[in-house]
Amino acid sequence: RELQLPCPPRRIECYDISNIQGTSAVGSMVVFEDGRPKSKHYRRFQINTVEGADDYAMLQEVLRRRFKHVDNAARPDEPWAITPDLVIIDGGKGQLNAALDAMKELGVDSISTAGLAKEQEELFLPGRPDSVRLPRTSQALYLVQRIRDEAHRFALAYHLKVRTRKTL
Repeated sequence: RELQLPCPPRRIECYDISNIQGTSAVGSMVVFEDGRPKSKHYRRFQINTVEGADDYAMLQEVLRRRFKHVDNAARPDEPWAITPDLVIIDGGKGQLNAALDAMKELGVDSISTAGLAKEQEELFLPGRPDSVRLPRTSQALYLVQRIRDEAHRFALAYHLKVRTRKTL
């Protein structure tokens, strides 16, 4: 209701980027279905095309790589073929706009998308100048925080693995 979604989101995907000044850059995608993690559908992305610390471009690379599979998936039961009801981007307006650009490019801009900024726990929505702040005791807030934190944890774990491999 607060996000004015057309229907309750059954499948939610959340994306995060992890790097240290552009090095060992990785992205993560976590999936929650019916409010629960679906870890078999989680995906990790090593950033291949972005030089330096450009989180917006890294996020766009991850989203392009994920959503190019929506129409091209061989089987409809493949995780790549499933279109989410809601995409959450870890970040504010800048990250949200970068994500929307990449999704529009691929023709999946009809998917409800929001950016979740950590400091004030604000949700940014396309076309709305003001952020949405869910009540502090709201179950919806707890769910989006849990999803975002899981995406962050998953990205950091992969970043550490990639960085350790490079160091060794």
